Amino acid sequence: MSDNLSQTRNNALIIAGLGIALLMAVFLSPFASQNPDGLDRVAKDQGFDKKELEHPPAKQLPFNTIFDSYTFRFIPGYDKGGLPNKVATSIAGLVGTLATFGLAWGIGKLAIRGAGSSTNDESLHSENSDQQLK
Repeated sequence: MSDNLSQTRNNALIIAGLGIALLMAVFLSPFASQNPDGLDRVAKDQGFDKKELEHPPAKQLPFNTIFDSYTFRFIPGYDKGGLPNKVATSIAGLVGTLATFGLAWGIGKLAIRGAGSSTNDESLHSENSDQQLK
């Protein structure tokens, strides 16, 4: 019975954590700084941002345009640049949070499944070694 209670508490914690993360991603991401960060800032400070190629080699690859026809058709005006920047940032935060959660959830499930089978294998191995000693 306590195992069921523990599972219920874990599920509640996961749902609450995901809910808080989604709320933060949607409502706080539009307030993120517009200033350059990371490599963009270093490039600007060191002056090598001016050496950027006008036509980078990656854009010349044959499969470069493969995803150009895919747009968010369910968002009116997205393909025409009519989506406000704050809304686009919120959608990016939402999608990014869900993708990260899904990836972490999947890896966690695989890790638990893998750990469970190795525990069973170890117990079988120890039983076999005990029988061989007799």
